[in-house]
Amino acid sequence: MSVTIISRDAWGATPWNGNPDHVALSQRSEFFVHYDGAHHITRTGYTIPRAIEAEHLANTWAGIGYNFVVSQAGEIFEGRGWDRQGAHCPGHNITGLGVQIAIGGDQEPSEAALAACRALYDEACRKTGRTLAKRGHKDGYATLCPGTALYAWVQAGMPAKGYKAAPPPSGGAIPGGSVARYKVTLGGLEYGYGAYGDHVTDVGRALVKKGFGKHYQSGPGPRWTDADTKNYADYQESLGYTGKAADGIPGEASLKKLLGTLPGKVTARPSAPAFPGRDKFRPGANNVYVTRLGRALVSHGYGKHYRSGPGPRWSDADRANVRDFQRAQGWTGSDADGYPGPETWRRLFA
Repeated sequence: MSVTIISRDAWGATPWNGNPDHVALSQRSEFFVHYDGAHHITRTGYTIPRAIEAEHLANTWAGIGYNFVVSQAGEIFEGRGWDRQGAHCPGHNITGLGVQIAIGGDQEPSEAALAACRALYDEACRKTGRTLAKRGHKDGYATLCPGTALYAWVQAGMPAKGYKAAPPPSGGAIPGGSVARYKVTLGGLEYGYGAYGDHVTDVGRALVKKGFGKHYQSGPGPRWTDADTKNYADYQESLGYTGKAADGIPGEASLKKLLGTLPGKVTARPSAPAFPGRDKFRPGANNVYVTRLGRALVSHGYGKHYRSGPGPRWSDADRANVRDFQRAQGWTGSDADGYPGPETWRRLFA
């Protein structure tokens, strides 16, 4: 099945409200499937992406937040496209391509929609040169999205009736037989295609010392080249790694084994206090956690709905301020309902 994408110009997208960041295909490693929310979707054709765009612009976003939208008729509409950062799953908008299948609630996806989404997935793997992880929205964030039917489909491997999936690319290679061309960050230092620094030279020298330097023509240097990738792949294979695990880009375990330690300093992420539970933030609630939440909101600049400051009794002002904070994270629908969950709590206090 070929992939035909209806461009933003064709469906009448509004010019960007700002300019979403560009993301290299080498940074993509996940493919997220979404649905629209709690209610059935009856819109068809170009009205589908236009309605989503209107909602997202109302949230003061740059425009439609998904990279692509798939209709029940199997149409694929361009949103952020292949090369722009999405606004669909907090923490995964760079690594993940976000695709909404335009259904909601207990609505069943059509075979045409599933086939189109699967074809889009295979095209994404072809473009990035790697097998992207298949995810439902809930795999990256605590939510009901993409609903029961779509999530079961994703977990089953995204099969599509009458559609023959393209063979996945091997390892981290890109089309044309080239070696893996992306970078990773370990201990605050970059490794992989184009990385630069003394730490790159150290890796090369360690590879040579262990007998994995045959691809160097003039010895290791501070710029990571294809020779480094090939030598590192040989080293990974000697450890028993195969497939993408032996693509020549260091992982933490193999690098530590090669050098005896992991260079650089890993900065620990500040930990948030334990989330006290959703029941602490509901109508009628009166407790210290409501006050604590309110103060955190104010400290982040989300207290405009308070008239006399945060207090222990849950109010409409608390919910409105929480909703503002959630929307600022790029969340929408049930993910921005004004009631804090574990991720909202963590972001406020971390």
